[in-house]
Amino acid sequence: MADLFEGYELAAPQGLTAWDEMFDAPGVPRPSTRILHEALQGLTAVDFESRCTARDRTFRDRGITFQLSGEERPWPLDLVPRIIPEDEWAPLEAGVTQRVQALEAFLADVYGAGQILADGVIPHRLVTTSAHFHRSAFGIDPPNGVRIHVAGIDVVRGGDGRFYVLEDNIRSPSGISYVIENRRSMARIFPELFASHRVLPVGSYPARLLDALRCAAPSSAGEPTVVVLTPGVYNSAYFEHSFLAQQMGVELVEGRDLFCRGDTLYMRTTEGERRVDVVYRRIDDDYLDPLHFRPESSLGCPGVLNAARAGTVTIANAVGNGIADDKLAYTYVPDMIRYYLGEEPILPNVETYRLEDRDQLAYVLERLDRLVLKPVFGSGGYGILIGSQATDAELAAARSRLEADPRDWIAQELVPLSTAPTKADDHLAPRHLDLRPFAVNDGNKIWVVPGGLTRVALPAGGMVVNSSQGGGSKDTWVTVGEHRPIPPRARRIAASPAPRTGSRPEPGPAVQSEQDLQQQQQQQQQVAGPEAAGRQGEAGPC
Repeated sequence: MADLFEGYELAAPQGLTAWDEMFDAPGVPRPSTRILHEALQGLTAVDFESRCTARDRTFRDRGITFQLSGEERPWPLDLVPRIIPEDEWAPLEAGVTQRVQALEAFLADVYGAGQILADGVIPHRLVTTSAHFHRSAFGIDPPNGVRIHVAGIDVVRGGDGRFYVLEDNIRSPSGISYVIENRRSMARIFPELFASHRVLPVGSYPARLLDALRCAAPSSAGEPTVVVLTPGVYNSAYFEHSFLAQQMGVELVEGRDLFCRGDTLYMRTTEGERRVDVVYRRIDDDYLDPLHFRPESSLGCPGVLNAARAGTVTIANAVGNGIADDKLAYTYVPDMIRYYLGEEPILPNVETYRLEDRDQLAYVLERLDRLVLKPVFGSGGYGILIGSQATDAELAAARSRLEADPRDWIAQELVPLSTAPTKADDHLAPRHLDLRPFAVNDGNKIWVVPGGLTRVALPAGGMVVNSSQGGGSKDTWVTVGEHRPIPPRARRIAASPAPRTGSRPEPGPAVQSEQDLQQQQQQQQQVAGPEAAGRQGEAGPC
């Protein structure tokens, strides 16, 4: 029987040692992954491929797809889960919570008194030159003080095993629907793995989000009406929009379904107009309100920003949040934590250079072939230049761009992203990955989903993990307590063919608890929706 791990070698990109999530040394699994490694060794390449086929069939049948290069494809879930033991998860969870608290304070300050600017901790120019700073957001005070209802904080594990923050996403972070669907699919396809691990569930997210949105409603709302605002079916993240609306049991609306009368927002329904109290918008600021932003936009609703300023409706996430996830502002987040919270950052930033500083710019220009260059307003992995993989012509063009407009770029030291075993043809090979934990803020507590979205660079040696750039994903398991050996019955399951689409394998204890949570939240099946690209409004799922 061929070993799926045959030929597996620990990665060392550009001569840097990468941390492997499964192996402590060649052929030696970490204590937290020993049972997983044993289970995978019991599978042949044919067994593993049959489970991959079942995964793709299930995703296609249920509409869990995305677009890459104009082609509709099943969501790229790799069937080897990523395991994070609870002792590693606890400080990561605390660091994400701390970061969201500081960013909340910064947004309230910068759209209010501006004390952090007056004290010189952050330069005025950072705010005034940011494309995501909106003066029209002044005067909008959220009812419960929350501007970041949902955050996605991208982290990577360096060669030293520590987690570092790569960037903050606090406008409309995407990907949580795939976290939930990855877990559901893994429970069906690999039930024996859940029988041997105690995995914290992720299925309570829609209920947590709905509670947070209701807490954000104006105080006079009574039983608040919450809607999810989508750009429409042609948006690349439409699947997530429809998924969350259905799981929360709220209406999925487009801009044409909404209108303002005076300073009050309503939606059109088959039973007549109905007042709206909270809009969970999945539309970028520029397209949200044509009275304040792009007048030609038909994706949003005229007057919704005035209604928010009047305090009759809450927009989640808040308008203007982009100033806090500007990649130049990212370099100041450790200072924000010290300034607002009086604490040292739990999670460090990746070492980053501010190119408006002439000395730092000169240093970067000398070492461009060893650094990573990013546009400060970019997303989805577009515009990133990895110096060690760039051609001479690309480096020369980058130097010209930096010298012409250094404010639009940051440079970072290359972090050897950690690796994990990932399917590559008929075997497993190390592939680089990151992690996006999601945090939900209800005004009283910040709850972090146990795990989050692990994204994987599928090409050998690749460092760009975004799905829009051909990346994949993994189910992320936060495990607690001692792992149990796989019981004999589960071993027989591991050697049997993968379950067919729609079949319901008898779950182990951890699977059952996950399914129970999901059934308590929503008894309906998921709405299948295409993820066709081509309409502006929000970036894709990753």
